[in-house]
Amino acid sequence: MLYFEDITKDGRLWAVRYPEDEDNILSIVFDQWTDAVWLRDFFTENLDDLQLFFKITDVDQAIYDTVRDADILQCLILDLDPEADLDRIFRHLEPARTSEMLLGKEKAKGERINRHPSWLRIYAIKLANGKYLVTGGAIKLTATMAEREHTLKELMKMEQVRNFLLQENIIDDDGLNEYMSEL
Repeated sequence: MLYFEDITKDGRLWAVRYPEDEDNILSIVFDQWTDAVWLRDFFTENLDDLQLFFKITDVDQAIYDTVRDADILQCLILDLDPEADLDRIFRHLEPARTSEMLLGKEKAKGERINRHPSWLRIYAIKLANGKYLVTGGAIKLTATMAEREHTLKELMKMEQVRNFLLQENIIDDDGLNEYMSEL
């Protein structure tokens, strides 16, 4: 069973709380992206990708860039203004997809504020226009998600959550609200 938390308290942005976690996935991801120890381990382990794709050899610079990007992305996503439009932030995960689909897979990327594009990604399922369910997030240092285990894991989580929603007949935001009211 999966649990979902209404992040913005108005049904626009939800996040999965996986059974093995004490917090929702959006909080976990942003905590990791601002944890210098976690980031040092991550960038040390993925230094080859950091150098190859972003031409960055200084782990400290990568940590600094990540914390700064994470703060900006968090403010953008958690904008509580009723006029804030999440459809401007989230985009189709599959670049070739040109139309909407039922429970489409989406991503939000950090904005380019450093000398390189942001490698931060938030992954979500689109419930309806302007309404999203966050399934996870990753630091993407390669051209495709399938190239590394940590990003491939995010793809699998998205598919598992999407399958759960379909299995529970949750096909939009009304279905999610109904599901949550029955818990």
